[in-house]
Amino acid sequence: MILDRLRSVLLPALELRLLESLLSKKFGAAVWLLQLRWLAVLGQLMTIFVAYFLLEVRLPLSQLLSLIGLTAATNIAFGWWLRRDAAWSDEDQTSGTWSSYLMLLDLFTLTGMLYLTGGVTNPFSLFYFVNLAVGGVILRPVWAWSLTALAVLGYGVLIRWHRPVETLATGDLQLTEWVPTIGLFVAFATCAPVVTLFVTQIAAELTLHQQRLRQSEADRVRSRQLEGLTTLAAGAAHELATPLATIDIIVRELGRHLAACATPPTVNNDLGLIESELETCRQILMRMRAAAGDQSGQSWQVTTVEDLIDVTLEGVRDPHRVEVIDGPESVEQQRLWLPREAVAQAIRNLIHNGLDAGGADGHVQLATHIEGTDLWISIRDHGSGMSNEQIRRAGEPFFTTKEPGLGMGLGLFLTRNVIQRLEGEIVLESKVGQGTMVQVRLPLASESTDA
Repeated sequence: MILDRLRSVLLPALELRLLESLLSKKFGAAVWLLQLRWLAVLGQLMTIFVAYFLLEVRLPLSQLLSLIGLTAATNIAFGWWLRRDAAWSDEDQTSGTWSSYLMLLDLFTLTGMLYLTGGVTNPFSLFYFVNLAVGGVILRPVWAWSLTALAVLGYGVLIRWHRPVETLATGDLQLTEWVPTIGLFVAFATCAPVVTLFVTQIAAELTLHQQRLRQSEADRVRSRQLEGLTTLAAGAAHELATPLATIDIIVRELGRHLAACATPPTVNNDLGLIESELETCRQILMRMRAAAGDQSGQSWQVTTVEDLIDVTLEGVRDPHRVEVIDGPESVEQQRLWLPREAVAQAIRNLIHNGLDAGGADGHVQLATHIEGTDLWISIRDHGSGMSNEQIRRAGEPFFTTKEPGLGMGLGLFLTRNVIQRLEGEIVLESKVGQGTMVQVRLPLASESTDA
């Protein structure tokens, strides 16, 4: 019942995040480029149709259609590639690289079509700026500026070399005269970088703003999750306190009655096990409240790194499988001001994850060191490791890499929340088949600043 209530609180937020993720992938930059290229193909075909058949402008029709066909063919291939599951993320580096290649191809295609239709005397030479604007929005700055440099080069080539079109060869523009020729090139070479600079800066600001909005929304969802989880943890502790106390009383009475009877040793062992498990349930509820952020489940106190590690190891199962690498005295005796029990439980969760990943005979290494004003606690296991997708999803509520029934997927979620409330962070480093390194950063805040 408690698990169902937890899911009812946390899963709606997860479904919202999944929906937003799918929408952002579906309408990402790569798909936008795909649609723009189809619009370009349609526009080019319509322009050629009007010029050739209605205005009777003599154009090299077969060559122009070949260039348009090249754009269409590459767009078909690009669309097919995007439909693969691995390519749908708009943050995928491979997708961004292919988009860059296609933008370069479109620039060369535009240059080739202008070469066949009068060069810069063709009014559609202004479409260079369209390519630059699109590139500034969807490409990384290095690619956008490379596109700009090639556009300036292509425009300069078209001024000097192109196939004239009789209809476009008006007397108002004499490219054989060097003054207007140089002026035309300088104007384009000046405007192109300005367009790219403006668009890339605007795109960068929009991207930063979007990232801030996403972070704000993620913080809001996490806060709502923690509020619900804290309420449920406190309610569970309150509701389970009475039945746990009743069970404890019954077990003690059974023990007194059985003490006067001849009972097998296994019965006494079972009663002792029940008492031990009852105490474990109490500790789990208390730690769950502390990890979820319930202030009644934790207290701030002055401690040291050495004491924090000792408290952490007290509740670790199979402590003999944890290898503690002692740091120098300056690190071991470093004073800390934090909720020791909550932080100890958070680190303990990470140690248990490492022990589970390493199997029955696996070991975990625990080490500490100080960098600047931060304490770093490293937990390394030698298990099977995690893939990039698993690392990305690690920390999501109810996501676990353990076998069914061995974990709820809340340990790392609660641990991350405890550390983040202390303005720290958790860094995961893992490779499949090479184990996992988890590093916890905690700021060395003074008692006066946190009291």
